[in-house]
Amino acid sequence: MQSQPDPRANGSFALFETAIGWCAIAWSANAVVGVQLPEANQAATRARMRWRYPALSEVSEPCEARIQAIIDRLRAALAGQADTLADVELDMHDTPAFYRQVYELARSIPYGQTLTYGEVARALGDPGAARAVGQALGKNPFAPIVPCHRVVAAQGKMGGFSAPGGTGTKRKMLLIEGGLKGHTIDLFAT
Repeated sequence: MQSQPDPRANGSFALFETAIGWCAIAWSANAVVGVQLPEANQAATRARMRWRYPALSEVSEPCEARIQAIIDRLRAALAGQADTLADVELDMHDTPAFYRQVYELARSIPYGQTLTYGEVARALGDPGAARAVGQALGKNPFAPIVPCHRVVAAQGKMGGFSAPGGTGTKRKMLLIEGGLKGHTIDLFAT
C-alpha cells in the first residue's frame, strides 16, 4: 500500500502580533495545520514554529486572503471580541479519533464560557475520561482555535495548560473573554 503524501508539505507559516504577544499560524492549501500561542518573544515563537513544522516556509504578513482573515479574527478574539472561530477549517488528518472528539466539543464552548474536564468527558459519553480529556487538550496544536483554555478543573480551579506561560496564559485568556465570572482566582498565581 502506498502512503498518502502529507498535505502540510506545501504549507507555510506566519507570525503575527496580538494583545497577548507574538502568535503564529501554519497552514496548507486546504486548512490550518497549527497555531502557536506566544512564547517569551517573537524569536522564540519563530523557533517553536520551525521546530514544529520544519518543512514549512515562513511568510510575512499580509498573507493570502483566507489566512489573513483568520489572523485578523484571532487578533480580535485575543483582544476580547467574541468569536468562537468554530468555522475555521483545521487539518486533523493525523489526529487520534478521541482527540478529534475532544477538540470538536471544545470548539462548541461559547466564547467567555467554560466547561470542566469532567463535563467534557460526560458530554462525550465517558464520565471517567476527564484525565484523557486533559491529555488530549494538552496536545492541542490549534489553540486558541480549539479553545482548550475554556476547559477548567473542578471547583473553579484552572487545571493545567501546556502553552507557554502555563496557567497564567490560560487565566489571561479567560479574563480577556470574561470567562472567569463567578470564579475565585489568585491574580498573582502563575
